[in-house]
Amino acid sequence: MILASASPRRLELLQQIFPTIPIEVVVSEQDESVKENESPVERVSRLALAKAMDVSLQYDEDRFDALVIGADTEIVLDGKALGKPDDDLAAETMLCSLSGRSHEVITGFAIVDPNTKEHFVDFSSTEVRFKNLSQETIASYISTCEPIGKAGAYGIQGQGAVLIDGINGSYSNVAGLPLERVWESLKTGFQFPVWGPDKKI
Repeated sequence: MILASASPRRLELLQQIFPTIPIEVVVSEQDESVKENESPVERVSRLALAKAMDVSLQYDEDRFDALVIGADTEIVLDGKALGKPDDDLAAETMLCSLSGRSHEVITGFAIVDPNTKEHFVDFSSTEVRFKNLSQETIASYISTCEPIGKAGAYGIQGQGAVLIDGINGSYSNVAGLPLERVWESLKTGFQFPVWGPDKKI
């Protein structure tokens, strides 16, 4: 399996359900700019497939005995994607906007067979409810440096877990990859040996 993502969280998630399968990380150089009039679902689905296809084209066909997985995640509040903060001020603005409210985490994923270019694209959505955050809490969290570079300025799998009041949907989707749907797609769409070739799922 090849993961077309630099995210250590996505690698950890895949290793969680496939502990015996070698997973190679190959980072895609795909342009992630936003297209005009593109919805968050359309964007994460497009980018997930683009990343996986980009990586699948980097190797000779005879080398491949693996599938490529690409993914992209957006934090959506009031229909608008928040993106990733690149400084403390942007992180503070995002966290203030999320405080005491619910937002949507949308992750698109794509699976590509590099030999045939057969592919599958899907997405998952999870509702996340934030606690009411004081300015002190927001400042303290920002001081950990965790918000920088993370969609929505928080990480549910890290110290940001304490900011969350609850979720409705897939936890792994919020962490970066909807394992339930990825697992099912590999099993049914690609006959991937999800838990060993002799196991019936």
